[in-house]
Amino acid sequence: MTAISAPQRKAAGRAEGRRPRRSIALNLVAVVIGLAVWTLLASVGVQGMPGPAEVAARAGELIADGTLALDALASLRRVLLGFLLGTLLAVPVGFLMGWYATARGLLEPYVQFFRTIPPLAIIPLAIVLMGIGEVPKVFVIFLASFLSSVVATFQGVVDVDKTLINAARVLGASDRTIFLKVVVPASTPFILVGMRVGLGSAWGTLVAAELIAAQEGLGFRMQQAQLYYDLSTIFVGLIAIGVLGLLMDRLLLLAERRLTDWQERR
Repeated sequence: MTAISAPQRKAAGRAEGRRPRRSIALNLVAVVIGLAVWTLLASVGVQGMPGPAEVAARAGELIADGTLALDALASLRRVLLGFLLGTLLAVPVGFLMGWYATARGLLEPYVQFFRTIPPLAIIPLAIVLMGIGEVPKVFVIFLASFLSSVVATFQGVVDVDKTLINAARVLGASDRTIFLKVVVPASTPFILVGMRVGLGSAWGTLVAAELIAAQEGLGFRMQQAQLYYDLSTIFVGLIAIGVLGLLMDRLLLLAERRLTDWQERR
């Protein structure tokens, strides 16, 4: 094996340090370009689209009277609860399906069946069975998160390199040790990707979930604004959902990098 010299290590460290700065710079450029395109579309009068200044002014009004904060907290509470419940159930179910053939045969048909049904189609049934309180809203978000995460976890277990498992068996490792020391770490990248997809599904389901007799929330506020053709409020809601979703996704991405730092990255 060729030894890495000190100058080479320093050069590699500098390259690693430059990557985040370059990524942030590109993100800022993308934001500027997006705002420029948005301003251009608003200036030519595309279907009455409000410009960034108008939306910013409306956001300031909603922030000043506390409406935006209350709506954001209500939506964030629903998304977090549904997402966490969905993930907490999806991970053990995915491990069961991937590790035990019997569990896979029993559970996989139901998972694949419900994956073909959009969570939004469950809303009428959820209202009938659970009423119009918080439970059906959280349940719809939970279902969207669960179905995304369980498949990713299952696939992660199935795709574990068999060479690693066989090598552990040769060394005398028990099934429990193999599962905890080989399968779980090797499946972690899949689980975290599934969580990111599940988080996106949770936010994507939020607006429809808040159709269920909500009195607050970003989705509720957007639906109310639609009745009065208040496009500025709709844009504020969209941006708030996007920003909250992006921040949560960045946190998951940070956790992924910390937990899977053994992976080779590009």
